[in-house]
Amino acid sequence: MKERVDGVLSMTSFITNHWLDILTTIIGLVYIALEYKASIWLWAVGIVMPALDIYLYWTHGLYADAGMSVYYMLAAIYGLLIWKFGRKRYQKANEEMPITHMPARLYLPSLLFFAVAWLVIYYILITFTDSNIPVLDSFTNALSFVGLWTLARKYIEQWLFWIVVDVISSGLYVYKEIPFKAGLYALYVVIAVMGYYQWKSMMKKTSHALSASSSNDII
Repeated sequence: MKERVDGVLSMTSFITNHWLDILTTIIGLVYIALEYKASIWLWAVGIVMPALDIYLYWTHGLYADAGMSVYYMLAAIYGLLIWKFGRKRYQKANEEMPITHMPARLYLPSLLFFAVAWLVIYYILITFTDSNIPVLDSFTNALSFVGLWTLARKYIEQWLFWIVVDVISSGLYVYKEIPFKAGLYALYVVIAVMGYYQWKSMMKKTSHALSASSSNDII
């Protein structure tokens, strides 16, 4: 009986200590599921989740992640507006923004932006915080800038950026003893791989539909 009571108390203590981690993990699963489906509702969830993450990350010494959560909130608003009102080349009026490849001309600017962001975030971490993992913390956050922007533009390559971010982040959260978040990001890696092929399939269907539509217009 005593062992059962101790077990319940231990579980209660664990949940009490990790309730925010558990909650944001559940919300994160909803977010990635909506992203997998390319649903515009992912941006609504993307506003709520980082608001909670700010406190979670700050209390665990992940200051760059806490700062990035503020960016995520603003980027989610941007993404919502772009997916709702943005236009791409050859996109027809009232047509949902299609999934496309990232234009080759954007790779170099994106790489330069990533490098500068990495250095700036690293400098901020070593100068103004007590972060003991500034290199990787700044790396994942700088790459997340690029990943979130490519997601907002509905470029399929966004999944590739997130695979790298999620692999490293999962390890960081294990190190920082945020177990549910670590598990979530490990799952993100799997879903990101699946998501890449899902978006690739959706992109091909859209491309075929546009081709058929163009043929009918010519006829």
